[in-house]
Amino acid sequence: SLTDVVLELGKRAEEGKVSDLIILRKTYEKILELVSSEFQDQCRTIIDDCLDKVRIELKKAKEKKEFADEVRSKTLAFSGEILMSCIMEYILQSHGMKSKVVGLDNWPIITDSNIESTNFLVSESNKKVEFLEKLFDENQVVTIGGFIGRTKDGVITTYERGGSDRTAADLGILLHKKFNVKIDLEKDSSVVSADPKIISDGLTDVENLSYNEARLAGMFGMNILDPIAIKEILENGVSMPIVITDIRNPEKITTIERKSTNKNGHPIKMEDESAHKLLDSLENKKRYSEFVILSPFTKDGIKFTRILFLDGDYIKRNEKYILGFDPLASITHNRGVITLIGDEMW
Repeated sequence: SLTDVVLELGKRAEEGKVSDLIILRKTYEKILELVSSEFQDQCRTIIDDCLDKVRIELKKAKEKKEFADEVRSKTLAFSGEILMSCIMEYILQSHGMKSKVVGLDNWPIITDSNIESTNFLVSESNKKVEFLEKLFDENQVVTIGGFIGRTKDGVITTYERGGSDRTAADLGILLHKKFNVKIDLEKDSSVVSADPKIISDGLTDVENLSYNEARLAGMFGMNILDPIAIKEILENGVSMPIVITDIRNPEKITTIERKSTNKNGHPIKMEDESAHKLLDSLENKKRYSEFVILSPFTKDGIKFTRILFLDGDYIKRNEKYILGFDPLASITHNRGVITLIGDEMW
């Protein structure tokens, strides 16, 4: 994982240590073997240029003793997604395909200014989609780096881990009005009935999921698809199939589709004003959705809303903010959960 390699280099830079890019260079030299001799010189120039940019950003991190914000985003972009998408253009051309890469100058995914955990801005991105559509009209394959965004002012931003799923979803949202879009995510496996890293026997293939089931399963630990990707599709009223393909056995697929049309917010009616305010603030201001509404209960004549948060570290960082909505609120940590995912389980 080059991302992990680069994050370690950034950590070393923060500690004032010199960063050696030998692992990155060796990896891309190996990938360069997939490029025909016709394009190898151009491709090597791109590798040199991107790794020079990485070296500059790591030097800044070393001087500031901080690997964060745009320095971190640029380092991750030029060492991974941006560089690989440029090489992929030449790999495809080497095999006779008419291919073009989307450059940063015409980046279609516009985000807000949260640099390290950014959010997709659909209206601003729609202003940039014309160039992307033109590339599709003129080429057989278009390549673009996942995980990366840009602000209106051109600052490079990054999604959290799983951001490549969000990139695919965002592109689908931008393109669905003109094209018949299907998202195909090639993963280490299609969806099975339990985590194969934990359970090896008795697994069954899951051939179909609804958006709702896939999002819930993702929130409760199914690492195969970022649930925020589905959340963004739903928020923008788009319906397009998402196919999870087992990259080692392409006959095995899981298809994720909208199915249910009833998307009127939380399934449990909330009557508590404080809970309403908290949920509204989390979803619309914090853009945070890693929680599930549980059934309410009444104690001493007072109705309590229960919210199960799935990211304990986030809650610890924001405990004061959450408790500030209601003087009676309390937080209990280290809860476990068992859940059965299925729209028809009512």
